[in-house]
Amino acid sequence: MSKGYMYILECSDNTYYTGSTKDLMRRLEQHQSGEGANYTSKRLPVKLLYYEVYDRIDNAFNREKQVQGWSRKKKEALINGDEQLLSELAKKCLESKVAECPDSQRWLSVPNVVRNVPNPPVISVQSRLSSGPLNNLLFSRSIGR
Repeated sequence: MSKGYMYILECSDNTYYTGSTKDLMRRLEQHQSGEGANYTSKRLPVKLLYYEVYDRIDNAFNREKQVQGWSRKKKEALINGDEQLLSELAKKCLESKVAECPDSQRWLSVPNVVRNVPNPPVISVQSRLSSGPLNNLLFSRSIGR
């Protein structure tokens, strides 16, 4: 099996999009060019806020489905690395028996997590996107802020 990624994008309308892929750079380029998902194609540009790396794509897909069911507040706790808030939200979830509860603490064991980095550079979709860590990228249709 190939490596997989679970990622969270912020769209231009400040909503979040959660997805998974085998090739994160290619998928981000697809999203930014309007060829990724119908949801993101109507909310360009998108910004990569967070991603996790998995040894297997099926694990990334399962994580995507888990995180998609979370509230915005819980996703923000994950993005910001707020372990205390995430733990509190997981406990509230368990108490209320909400559907998002299974494996709510599993994120603590994810070995390769990259969180939001302030002031990411803007990069043209046409560029090769070969330099810098992925979390430093803000994809836009043109160069500049």
